[in-house]
Amino acid sequence: MKNNNMVCDLVTGVCGVAEENELELIDFNKQEKSVDLYYVTDPICSHCWAIEPVIGRFLKQYGKHFNFHTVMGGLLEKWHDGPIDPANGIYKPADVAGHWREVGQYSRMPIDGSLMVDNPVQSSYPPSHVFKVLQKNYSENIASEFLRRAREALFVSNKNISERSVLVELVNQLGLDGESIVSEAEQPIGQQLLNEDFDLVKTLGVRGFPTIVIVNKENKGVKIVGGQPLQAYIDGLKQVIDNEELQPTERPSLPTLLKTEKLIFSKEIEVMYDLEKSVVQSFINQQLSSNEYTLHEILGESYIVTK
Repeated sequence: MKNNNMVCDLVTGVCGVAEENELELIDFNKQEKSVDLYYVTDPICSHCWAIEPVIGRFLKQYGKHFNFHTVMGGLLEKWHDGPIDPANGIYKPADVAGHWREVGQYSRMPIDGSLMVDNPVQSSYPPSHVFKVLQKNYSENIASEFLRRAREALFVSNKNISERSVLVELVNQLGLDGESIVSEAEQPIGQQLLNEDFDLVKTLGVRGFPTIVIVNKENKGVKIVGGQPLQAYIDGLKQVIDNEELQPTERPSLPTLLKTEKLIFSKEIEVMYDLEKSVVQSFINQQLSSNEYTLHEILGESYIVTK
């Protein structure tokens, strides 16, 4: 009897007898992630900028295991006569500049900081409001991209991200309507969303930035305070994932990473690919063609920007 169970292979283009069962039950429901990761941060947090390389790699390789939530902590509502951060000797805006430079030098995620002497950020709430509106109306990814661009603008380009015009420009660069989004963020909804984050921060027991809290479905979790090496975040995830073996995703190629991130510092390349600083330039030359990027330098640190 002639076999009518024929099929054309989508990959090879070859037609032949189907080897798969004619009837097969398939579950198309996406498996829900049972772990939530809360990253408590602030747009002007220098130590959060310092751990960007480690957090970036952690998310790329292990993000499939958890739901990622960025939570705004409210580092600076406004300047006042009392101490803002006495542990770091910060009582007025100009005190921030030296502290930021030290953080930048130590972490090798460069920070100019002179902005805080000449035209200081008056509050971290305005960029936080914009972040929350983007997170609510669009997605975590778009909000996170805004946060990254805001930090680049502040720490590298010395732009005052508490100013309205700067925020509008940053949102426009995302391909969105900066004027309308910033206007919405200035309405009571912006502070309402931020207050919800403040309540969550209290519930999580967080008292400083950066802090990562990883919680499983049994509401058991770990809290990782401050900038830590990559292994600390991996170990924390292992503790709450019910001994499930963690399978890291393959790291993206440098061309893929650059297309996504648009600007990458040498330190980020070193951490992502386990490289020494001395071999980064040769690695870039091997991975990228000259028409794909431009090379820049600030405060002794190099970075690449997509063309």
